[in-house]
Amino acid sequence: MPSQRIILGVGLAILLLIGAASVGLDLKSRADTDSLDRANEVLRRISDLRPLLRSAESAARGFALTGNPDFAKEYQSSSDAILPAFDDVIRTAQANPRQTQLLEETKALVARQIAIDGELIKLRNAGDQAGIATLMARAGARAETETIADNLSKAVAAERQLRSLQRTEFQTSGRILLAIDLAGVALILLLGTVLALSTARSRRELHESLTATRATNEALEAAVAERTEHLVKAHQDLRHSTEIIQKTFNSVAEGVLVLDAKGRLLFSNAAARKMLRHEDGSSVRDIQKLSVGYRADGVTRLTAREMPSAQVLRGDPFDEQEIVLRPTDGRPAQHLVVSGRPLHDASGAISGAALVYHDITAWRETERKLQQSQKLDAIGKLTGGVAHDFNNMLTVITGTTETLVAGLGEHPTLKKTAELIDIAAERCSELIQHLLAFARRQPLQPRNVDINGTVLDIAKLLRPTLGEQIEIDSILEPEVAAAHIDASQLANSLLNMAINARDAMPEGGKLLLETRNVVLDDAYAQANPDVMPGPYVMLAVSDTGTGMSKAVQDKVFEPFFTTKEVGKGSGLGMSMVYGFVKQSGGHIRIYSEEGHGTTIKLYLPPARGPTSAAVAAAAPPAGGSETILVVEDDDLVRKFVTTQLQSLGYLTLDTADGPSALQAVENGLAFDLLFTDVILPNGMSGRQLADEIAKRRPGIRVLYTSGYTDNAIVHHGRLDPGVLLLSKPYRKSQLAKMIRQALTGSA
Repeated sequence: MPSQRIILGVGLAILLLIGAASVGLDLKSRADTDSLDRANEVLRRISDLRPLLRSAESAARGFALTGNPDFAKEYQSSSDAILPAFDDVIRTAQANPRQTQLLEETKALVARQIAIDGELIKLRNAGDQAGIATLMARAGARAETETIADNLSKAVAAERQLRSLQRTEFQTSGRILLAIDLAGVALILLLGTVLALSTARSRRELHESLTATRATNEALEAAVAERTEHLVKAHQDLRHSTEIIQKTFNSVAEGVLVLDAKGRLLFSNAAARKMLRHEDGSSVRDIQKLSVGYRADGVTRLTAREMPSAQVLRGDPFDEQEIVLRPTDGRPAQHLVVSGRPLHDASGAISGAALVYHDITAWRETERKLQQSQKLDAIGKLTGGVAHDFNNMLTVITGTTETLVAGLGEHPTLKKTAELIDIAAERCSELIQHLLAFARRQPLQPRNVDINGTVLDIAKLLRPTLGEQIEIDSILEPEVAAAHIDASQLANSLLNMAINARDAMPEGGKLLLETRNVVLDDAYAQANPDVMPGPYVMLAVSDTGTGMSKAVQDKVFEPFFTTKEVGKGSGLGMSMVYGFVKQSGGHIRIYSEEGHGTTIKLYLPPARGPTSAAVAAAAPPAGGSETILVVEDDDLVRKFVTTQLQSLGYLTLDTADGPSALQAVENGLAFDLLFTDVILPNGMSGRQLADEIAKRRPGIRVLYTSGYTDNAIVHHGRLDPGVLLLSKPYRKSQLAKMIRQALTGSA
């Protein structure tokens, strides 16, 4: 017994050391990750800073040489942004004193360079050509420019070297952490084996003692009592030790599975049950039925021999093998890193296996979003550069073709040829405008725009374009804010999205336009790095078409990417929408599933100051003398509604829930309109109440009100046919309008 306690004590001490080491390495791994993110941010900000420096210098010298005021505007815009951008880089790199000092020195040089460039502009405005020549010929200015570029290159090189070292340390810490976890598993199994053998030996000794002392009954009873006491104590110690071990394992972040030689599950901790979604008592086959395994590419399916449990039970240990599990119940896929070791008995035969799982799903998703964002930015820079240069050439082409057309009046054949060239140049110009939109370099004319009014106007234009087989509907929040955007580009974007929706519904369907005021919080911004938290005006376009796969969604904003047949789409529609929204300071998201339609949400910046469009004076509220039954559970809202209705001349009856309203109807209460909240207490919704009343009084008029978008009368973002809804909050004029609409049955 003392030997058991010694073994148990030593084992627990080692387990505690292993746990402490695991926690320490995990904290270090997180610190390395944070440092790696900071290095990436410094590189990105320096990359954004370089074009500003080049733009400011070239604009200043261009103005000094040509006097073109456009160069002066470009210089002013670039120079104003340079020093704040330098401050952002310095704040991001403040954890590295040497890097911070280098950037501070570079900032001072840049400030001096800006002062020199500003002097060039002043000399040009003063007409001092000699001063300009002297200042531009200074060797020191060129040396300072080269020093600035060299310092930025040094900063980039240092950050890249730091990022490489941090990535290496992160990987090394992960391997050490995995080795510590495996060592802990092996130690626990060893402790269990030692304790089991010790217990078996004690039982054998008890049996031999009973057989040898059968003749002396009194001595035997005493010996049995003594031995039983020892066994009870040993059993209690063993149970206590087992509880400690189980609690330790259940606190580990990695999932741990222990199997016997036949693949039966002997042990799994809480993390493993969460990752693999199995229950206690499940077998390996039961676990495998819950999901389908793939290799790291997520495409190649794992064979039976490649499954982690099969490999390790064959005696093949492995480390950090990445697999993808796709649950059969439709839940999102999981990316796991698995390590496995076979367990051997005293004879060396395989007696089981230990598997350790690490969930990297969130890390892979973050990596995918980062790669997608970098890819779109790279494509945008490329297409923007090409489009900019090509537009310069098109300017010459279109100008000369106009001259040719005007001068070839006496040569009809040549004039027709020149006109064809002019038409082709115009089509090229339209193509370039789409490319510039994606690259976020188009000249926008933003103003404060009434989104609801714009949507309604465009919806009228869409009806003949989309055809009668497409049903167009809208859910517009009455108090939606105006947005600060380019109205013509918004119209083009809506038209592009509507045409794409029509093509996705060849057999017909529904198109829904929706507006709403939303606030994107810090949590949403962290999950989407290109989003600034704050208020937005949300404009959503939804269809009931064929939907898009995940692979198509990842490429839908790329220029020239299209799923349409050759000749039926340029592949620039959605890229134009993406560029317009991004350039306007907004955000765009796509929600789609194959066979279940698509929703595209545009988050547009709110208006700045009063809207430019004239607001028509509200018409006086129209009233009536009908009787209205108001069903509203909130006392204040119910009093407000009845007061407003009475001020409009209506007679009102009110109740707080569905059952009481239904009882009043059964008692013979007479009324002309049911005005009910959708969400009601006591087990009956507003929709259920209206259905029950309709059974008793067919043809009764109903007007719903609700503060929710998705509820009993709205399904998949669309109001049910024939349903009138007044969204909360609403004004008196809106209430009066909707009441009259419900009573008269007008559309």
